[in-house]
Amino acid sequence: MKGRTHPERIYSLLLFAGAFVALSVAVAMHGWLPGGHGPGTAVFFVVFALFTISMGFNHPRVGYVSFDRVAQVASILIVGPVAAAWLNGLASLLYPWHRLRRGRPVQEVLTASLHNSGLMSLMVLVAGLAYQRLGGPVPLLSLGAADLALLLLMVVGMQAVNDLGMRIFIGFRDGRFPRGTSVFPFIVESGAGLGGILVAIIFNRMELAVVALLLVVLSLGMLTLTELARLRSGLETIVAERTRSLREKTRELERLATHDALTGLHNRRSADAYLDERLAEFERYGGDFSVALVDLDHFKRINDEHSHDAGDRVLEAVAARMAGSARATDLVARYGGEEFLLCFPGTDQTAAVEACEKIRREVAAMARDDVPAGVQVTMSAGVAEMRPGLSRRALLGEADHALHDAKASGRNRVVVATPEHRKGLVT
Repeated sequence: MKGRTHPERIYSLLLFAGAFVALSVAVAMHGWLPGGHGPGTAVFFVVFALFTISMGFNHPRVGYVSFDRVAQVASILIVGPVAAAWLNGLASLLYPWHRLRRGRPVQEVLTASLHNSGLMSLMVLVAGLAYQRLGGPVPLLSLGAADLALLLLMVVGMQAVNDLGMRIFIGFRDGRFPRGTSVFPFIVESGAGLGGILVAIIFNRMELAVVALLLVVLSLGMLTLTELARLRSGLETIVAERTRSLREKTRELERLATHDALTGLHNRRSADAYLDERLAEFERYGGDFSVALVDLDHFKRINDEHSHDAGDRVLEAVAARMAGSARATDLVARYGGEEFLLCFPGTDQTAAVEACEKIRREVAAMARDDVPAGVQVTMSAGVAEMRPGLSRRALLGEADHALHDAKASGRNRVVVATPEHRKGLVT
């Protein structure tokens, strides 16, 4: 979108820059690789990390989930946290660029590359150094109870850092930070971390053939779990879409139950329920409350002489005028065929008459674009004000008597209910 800012890009760049500085200091202190390991080891772990990253699936709530924790944990326990940090950071920097073949924008891919690399390298470096500082052995040759506790703490810590980093990124990208925790991705990535422990022990103690066999079995397991996870994620997406569709249909049904299909105004059922609520409030708290019954003059003639389609267009145009003139607290309803009900809470009958007069003038002056050619639309209205002890039926009865008086005295006018109307003397 033109002019849109991308705070997630700035965040990703700063994260990558922070990771680069931290790794530069760590490498200066500890070296690129520990003794006994050369370029072949580095290439192996970069390729292994790329493979475990590719074994992933898109989760509808947390984004891309993979088995990269296998390579991250294994490399920490084999070559140490510093080497593991830059090796996995390099793999995360390289991996997103395949998205260019799928037509993703360069800026988007670059942002993902910088963010993933910065987050993964910092996560591995901090978690690995903390593990070592607490006494965790590197390289890992055996697994005692104390070592297992430290390893579990490291895996959980890595997951927490990863989750926090992704939430911040999504928050900057989408403008709102995700809530809640999805258990399934947590289990997948934490389980991958436990797999990395097994890889490290066998890599450090067994012959190359055994290590190769383990990697083959592990790869087949990751492929199987990835397909199962993708299937599960697809099912979750289908369920979410159907749930959203059902909610939309439910809201539409609720709207149809309370609103008129032609004009979009509240229908009679909704208006009566609203009136009952307002009258109950009036009896309890007092205040001003007025209503008006409005009827379009000679509407039958419009239908007979210009067609029912013309009549529908008139109803829609009048409804739009009424809704546009009403306050947010007012209620406008289609109460019958060509009859409308206006409710004015906090309004006495004088102010209600003024509001109806404004609408009457607007209706009478509707442009030709709003109604069919040759159609002249006017309206008559009867206004009544609520009094203590008055029922809904009695209040509407007074407004109806005033409306009949408006029609009997020439139409195209607003009449307020009088004591005579209250006694039912005017019909």
